[in-house]
Amino acid sequence: MPSERIDRVLAAMRARGLTQMIVSDPQSIDYLTGVYVEPFERLFALYLSADGKHRFFLNRLFPAPRTPIEAVWFTDADDSISLLAAAVRPGEALGIDKEWPARFLLPLMERLPGTPCRLASGCVDGVRARKDEAEQALMRENSALNDEVMRRAAAYLKEGMTEEEGAAYILEQYRALGCEGPSFPPIVSFGANAADPHHMPDGTRLRAGDCIVLDIGGKKGGYCSDMTRTYFCKQADPRHAALHDLVRRANEAAEALVRPGVRLCDLDKAARDLIADAGYGAYFTHRLGHFIGRTDHEQGDVSSANTAVAEPGMVFSIEPGIYLPGEFGVRVEDLVLVTDTGCEVLNQVDKHWALLG
Repeated sequence: MPSERIDRVLAAMRARGLTQMIVSDPQSIDYLTGVYVEPFERLFALYLSADGKHRFFLNRLFPAPRTPIEAVWFTDADDSISLLAAAVRPGEALGIDKEWPARFLLPLMERLPGTPCRLASGCVDGVRARKDEAEQALMRENSALNDEVMRRAAAYLKEGMTEEEGAAYILEQYRALGCEGPSFPPIVSFGANAADPHHMPDGTRLRAGDCIVLDIGGKKGGYCSDMTRTYFCKQADPRHAALHDLVRRANEAAEALVRPGVRLCDLDKAARDLIADAGYGAYFTHRLGHFIGRTDHEQGDVSSANTAVAEPGMVFSIEPGIYLPGEFGVRVEDLVLVTDTGCEVLNQVDKHWALLG
């Protein structure tokens, strides 16, 4: 069990004045204990206490390996909430994971009426955000695999193919490369469909002159990758090509600023100002980036609202875009790892526009 991670969470709890916390996100529990359970509708929780008397609450339907943390087992016939309430020190503020369903939280609050509950996900999320060396190695490996899938997809797509065919091919490549699966359903958008940043592949066929947005990611070793490149089929409208160059420059401008201590909102501003100064600010409709690791979107973002600073070990996306409704869309996305002195761009596929098909 990676006890150092729990120690860091306990330190974050102390900084918030908390002596106890319930962690319920299966990914966070796995991160802290090495035990992964998908509980579906059943209670699954890790109780962390400043005195070290942690408890693991597990349904017997989901056997788990032994851990140094004392396990409290229950069945579907047991009152699991009462078992959990008995471990909580009444009257002391209780940190709660953002993922815990109301069907568990509200009954627990009824049993502990004098115990204030506080949203405390940041105590775990802040630790998860700073990847250790083993995690950084996994993020590099997965990004290299994602680069290879992008290259294969770019070589595969041809005029007349559908978005759905392109997405199916991409999923096949993740399996062929030994991934557990995709980080998220691949986004394959042709032509005007690319003006929707989250367009899901459909039967639209690729035509000469269309832009092609490929936003893809795979998962291996429990960690995710994510990258976007935008291409053109056989020919590029000069205006669309110029907008691609603008978005690429915005991506590169933000990446050039990434280093410990820089505010995440300032990274967003660097890319957004460049696009806005060219007259397309209204068409950059989302934040600059998101954190990533065990899930494709982890807590934390690179946005105008986030004044937190970059720290070594953080991994997040830099993905500016321009979306012209009914016409065209372009996005260029890399993952970056914050180092002690700057950043490491994890994706190596050329970001300049190219002709395919």
